[in-house]
Amino acid sequence: MRPLRSRILIASAIAVSLCAVRVHLAAQHGSRSALRELPNTVAKPLPANSHSSPKPDQEHLAQITIDYPEDGSIFPPEITPPTFIWHDASPIATAWQIDVVFSDGSAAMRLKVPGERMRIGEIDPRCVSNTNKPPELTPRQASAWTWKPDGATWEAIKQHSREHPATVTITGWERAGAEAPASRGKVAILTSQDPVGAPIFYRDVPLMPSEVQKGVIKPLAPNAIPLIAWRLRYIGEPGSHLLFTGLHSCANCHSFSRDGKTLGMDLDGPANDKGLYVLASIKPQMSIRNQDTISWASFKDPTVDQPRIGFMSQVSPDGQYVVTMVKGPQGDKGNYYVANFKSYSFLQVFYPTRGILAWYNRATGQMHALPGADDPRYVHTGAVWSPDGRYLVYAQALARDPYPEGRKLAEYANDPNETPIQYDLYRIPFNGGQGGRPEPIAGASANGMSNSFPKVSPDGRWIVFVRAHNGLLMRPDSQLYIVPAQGGVARRMTCNTPLMNSWHTFSPNGRWLAFSSKSRSPYTGLFLTHLDAQGNDSPAIYVDNTTAANRAVNIPEFVNIPPGGLLKVDLPAAEFFRLFDLAAELAAKGHDEEAIVEWKKALELNPEDPFANNDLGTHLLKKGQLDQAILCFEKAVQVKPDYADAQNNLGIALMQGGKLEEASVHLQKAQEDDRKNLQTYYNLGALFYTQGKIPEALAQWHAGLQIDSDNPPLLNQTAWVLATNPAASVRNGNEAVELAERAAKISGGKDPVVLDTLAAAYAEAGRFPEAVETARQALALAAQPLADEVKIHLALYQSKRPFHETP
Repeated sequence: MRPLRSRILIASAIAVSLCAVRVHLAAQHGSRSALRELPNTVAKPLPANSHSSPKPDQEHLAQITIDYPEDGSIFPPEITPPTFIWHDASPIATAWQIDVVFSDGSAAMRLKVPGERMRIGEIDPRCVSNTNKPPELTPRQASAWTWKPDGATWEAIKQHSREHPATVTITGWERAGAEAPASRGKVAILTSQDPVGAPIFYRDVPLMPSEVQKGVIKPLAPNAIPLIAWRLRYIGEPGSHLLFTGLHSCANCHSFSRDGKTLGMDLDGPANDKGLYVLASIKPQMSIRNQDTISWASFKDPTVDQPRIGFMSQVSPDGQYVVTMVKGPQGDKGNYYVANFKSYSFLQVFYPTRGILAWYNRATGQMHALPGADDPRYVHTGAVWSPDGRYLVYAQALARDPYPEGRKLAEYANDPNETPIQYDLYRIPFNGGQGGRPEPIAGASANGMSNSFPKVSPDGRWIVFVRAHNGLLMRPDSQLYIVPAQGGVARRMTCNTPLMNSWHTFSPNGRWLAFSSKSRSPYTGLFLTHLDAQGNDSPAIYVDNTTAANRAVNIPEFVNIPPGGLLKVDLPAAEFFRLFDLAAELAAKGHDEEAIVEWKKALELNPEDPFANNDLGTHLLKKGQLDQAILCFEKAVQVKPDYADAQNNLGIALMQGGKLEEASVHLQKAQEDDRKNLQTYYNLGALFYTQGKIPEALAQWHAGLQIDSDNPPLLNQTAWVLATNPAASVRNGNEAVELAERAAKISGGKDPVVLDTLAAAYAEAGRFPEAVETARQALALAAQPLADEVKIHLALYQSKRPFHETP
């Protein structure tokens, strides 16, 4: 029997409210305490009359506008000195006097400062690329003046403004010896009695956009991934602690248990696999090993369609469970809208359009859908736990196709071409995993906006969430809102900045909220706001020195650990991913021998990995090392029995070894596990064909064509058998022509094998002139030994006879 017409394919897996502050300030306005001068740098002497107390503003004085801190700002007691920023409307002011008057009866301060222009901070040269620009000051920033108090001055200001506001007055002077000031402005600030009390864990990322690729979550180029760093910042320290960097896989969304003992983190695996998750115990010196990772794709449960990605996963307060979003029963239609942009300021839009909530039990190692949040008519996403773990708050919207037919892909954030979706917030009981009835949260639903990314305060009284016009999180128009946890009137928070506010996180004591914003630069910064017992918040406080000026801070998360509780994180598990991806890159370039070496190195670190075993086996088989390939495939299916690609490849390898019955078992298992994997239909048909079971082979190929009617190997092989089989009962010239013409069109009429098949189909249908012409085209393109076969076929067609294979 003639060999198959197309090569057998081998798969490869790849406390004080602001109102109260201002009332108190008004009551204290007339108070004057003795002035106390502190040393400071002086650019030029100020006139003697500058040492008098600041007088009430006069009509002729130009206005000084203090941009930062804003009036009513509340600082943490442990924060390092901020940089005051102001604009002076006087064109003649060249030096400034700072007066700080306290309302607690303490002596006031006077400082003479020259004022300095704003500066761009340190640049990381590794993060400069042709897809971004170095940070630059806006015209308003470039025209601003600044002053940063020294440590002693700032500590004194904080000490005397604890729950008693201080008034900071900035007065501008023309020159030494001037008789009157030129300008004046003032601002009231406060230092809270509430400490932040915990460090902030955050991701420090380059903004180097990757190529645009529809549907692929890939905002950064591969060579930028190792530049991502994870840092820990204590507010009372001048800089951050580097925890880990240099990974060749992307670690991203994360959460911590309420007691600060467990870390959960999404971790990209080999070949851009988004389905891995880290669950590890927090220690001063952490080491994340293979046994600390799980694969969402490894779970098989009738309530959960085979998950590939766990989105925005959250560890429960006690660290025993993880809730995540996985694809629902209709996930094959697409789960996410993804658009990657060349603009580095907003380089990606990414939000789910389908999905259900599922929960993972660490004790049992099992995963199940959460009843009540598993309706395939909706997308359920971004679930977070209440502090007691009794209920979940999540975002829900009507499910939809991520890419409706005829709709252009967005080219920028908030492009009208984005697939529209607006989420509402819902609350659902966890009930030990039994779920319950979800209820919309009044104030965060049915408001004509998209409500997402809820966070529940540690006392369970409040929910802070993101509101935007479309999608979730990193939107230019995203604003922070606060609403009672049981629902009610939602309030826009005072801390909102003009551009993008999201990724918020409550401190363990519930008095501080950290969040990310792009208000100062496209390179996202870190901010804080204070919340009192009534949920009132204060203007945003900027946390400086978080990273280089051309890098961004996102996904901040408070960690409930003491000083020294987390110093260093090692990820030996990630070295396996680096080797795996290196092997895949080498294989893609045709360097099979080098790829085999790297896959073997990866398997030395993790011998049980089914994907590495499958890919190594694929390339060993390609090199003719049949026995070693079979061992690799057997290991892959032993570890992961429902791994259809590995079952398929094992079946092919066993076929080549002449073990047809064993091959049949594995090929049928592959088909059972993945009904849409076309290679299983092709290869199982090939097995039947080899066994002489022609009707069974055709049945497999026809079934595959029902899934994809334009698959070239299936089209070509089916057409060849229908045109040339020795049994008249099998042959069907007209169908063979239809299939072969489609295959030829898809191949552009340049594949000699397909043209040979089409010529045979024309001949079987009695269309000999077309058969002759097509055979000549095939002969012109064919190499040996195919050319000799085509010559034989051509001679038959010229004599008006079809070609039939020998029985």
